[in-house]
Amino acid sequence: MGPNDVPETLKGQKYPAKAHMQRVRDILLEKRGDLKSEDAAVFIAGEEVEGWKYCDTDRDFRQNRYFYYLSGCDIPGSALLYNFKKDKLCLFLPNIDWDDVIWSGMPQSLEEVAKMCDVDEVFHMKQLDEVLNEQLEDISNFKIFTTDLDNVHNDKLKSNLIPGDKDFFFALDEARLIKDWYELEVLRNAARITDKCHLAVMSALPIELNEIQIEAEFSYHALRQGARSLGYDPICCSGPACGTLHYIKNSEDLAGKSSILIDAGAEWKQYTSDVTRCFPINGKFTKEHRAIYEAVLDMQSQAMEQIKPGASWDDLHILTHKVLIKHLLKLGIFKKEFSEEEIFERRVTCAFYPHGLGHVMGLDVHDTAGRPNYEDPDPYFKFLRLRRKLEKNMVITNEPGCYFNEFLIEEFLKKFPERVEVVDQEVLKKYMYVGGVRIEDDIIVTETGYENMTGITSDPDEIEKIVSQGLAKKRSEFHALV
Repeated sequence: MGPNDVPETLKGQKYPAKAHMQRVRDILLEKRGDLKSEDAAVFIAGEEVEGWKYCDTDRDFRQNRYFYYLSGCDIPGSALLYNFKKDKLCLFLPNIDWDDVIWSGMPQSLEEVAKMCDVDEVFHMKQLDEVLNEQLEDISNFKIFTTDLDNVHNDKLKSNLIPGDKDFFFALDEARLIKDWYELEVLRNAARITDKCHLAVMSALPIELNEIQIEAEFSYHALRQGARSLGYDPICCSGPACGTLHYIKNSEDLAGKSSILIDAGAEWKQYTSDVTRCFPINGKFTKEHRAIYEAVLDMQSQAMEQIKPGASWDDLHILTHKVLIKHLLKLGIFKKEFSEEEIFERRVTCAFYPHGLGHVMGLDVHDTAGRPNYEDPDPYFKFLRLRRKLEKNMVITNEPGCYFNEFLIEEFLKKFPERVEVVDQEVLKKYMYVGGVRIEDDIIVTETGYENMTGITSDPDEIEKIVSQGLAKKRSEFHALV
């Protein structure tokens, strides 16, 4: 896929901005029984370019996610207006700066944007007052909802806006939870790009001598395919650092280590993917690395088969903990005199698997409406980002893991004598060098089950083959040179 290629299903299609706005409207009206269509409107200003202090360069631009969801427009300095009763969605682009045109060329025209975004009309910002008078007449009679007052420069409008309304945010978040066909096609393409990036990293492992080179390889292949940014800062770690869940260094050498973990996803047309793969540096899993990898793969596979509308994510998350208990008992990390039920009740696996099974994904890598409860006293659920039943066309990640991290062990194991006595410390020491394993795929909940958008293999034998083929190619190139 080239940088300008668009899937056939999306060619000639507009971003469904108005359909998204109507969905938000309907949810808000249902939530607020006292609200009438003739009383309500929405105005949101998008993000503007922000410069760095003390220099003449700008920060990377990232559009307001709510604004993008309701407009499909990623142009800085834009805004939208929607009248509930008239059902009219208007998009405003920044006025043409003719001085800037000299240096940067003409911006996108009103007509060009109208062909990409399904809105009723597109204007320049200088027409805002005129359109406000036409659409809202007496502005003081309207409840005009907005996300915030940032970048709103019209004083009359600003004084009549309602920022931060909890019911409005509820409607926005619930609307974003369920993806329509267009969003699913965009997400599928982001997943395809990400697959190729992960394959490139595995294949090029022999020439990657440092974690930053892994990140560079992934980013390079994403950009070549038209993904101008990644959905989040990638996690590229090796050896014991694979046990650091949100590793940020990405700078250590690979020499003397056996394991790699890369958590990275390409962003395409504002929607992101989120995929994690683990593999051996020398092309062959060590005994301990393979054992933990197969445990996590079993956790993911058993959870995957339970994904369908109506399934409780809490239940699937608990299932993966129970699967992990079986494997750690088999490996001798957990002492066999303790039953699976007793180990489960003591929450021992939280020291090796502290995070949740997965989360909602879309415009944000951790998307809206997951309904987490970070105040939950139960360590099984405290960090679970998704706490609701699954619905058709939700997009989620399935990402169990198992980690050997001294800080996790200190926090979740050593402070609890009833957990410490379950673990065979001598056996545990044999696994610390692995660091950790996480396997993460991107999933669409379908009418009867699920669709796995992630195509890059997670089969350990196939992964070994990919890495080994890269090593063999490197060796043959070396011998050809000498």
